[in-house]
Amino acid sequence: MRLAPDAAMARLVAADHGILCTVHATRGVDAVPCVFAIDGDGFVGIPVDRVKPKSSSRLQRERNLESDSRATLLVEQWDRDDWSRLWWVRASLQWEPDPGAELEEGLGALLEERYAQYRDRPFDRVHVLRVVEVTGWAAS
Repeated sequence: MRLAPDAAMARLVAADHGILCTVHATRGVDAVPCVFAIDGDGFVGIPVDRVKPKSSSRLQRERNLESDSRATLLVEQWDRDDWSRLWWVRASLQWEPDPGAELEEGLGALLEERYAQYRDRPFDRVHVLRVVEVTGWAAS
């Protein structure tokens, strides 16, 4: 059954990780797992951290967003044995290339609260995106 927008947003906010999809110029959809935090105004913060190893400090998702500012964040619950518990939520996002220090700082604080690994804010930066639309489905 289709989720009402407020129910879909509640599940999105409560999710602890998701899949961020951006658009690569030649490959098309570029999907990567991510953690995130969402503030009360519908802004999403996705960190570029120094906790996990990276081959470069400039990530492909950044290059993708610079050429196409649209993105999607997908979260879901899967239960192999009980399909009545299945659900998914898809948030259509718009990248905010110049969010301002206050917004980025606020999202950084939310990330610090949500994830123990971020208690010392080991971020190079926080990508800020705005939720444009949220849709979802639940089995029950």
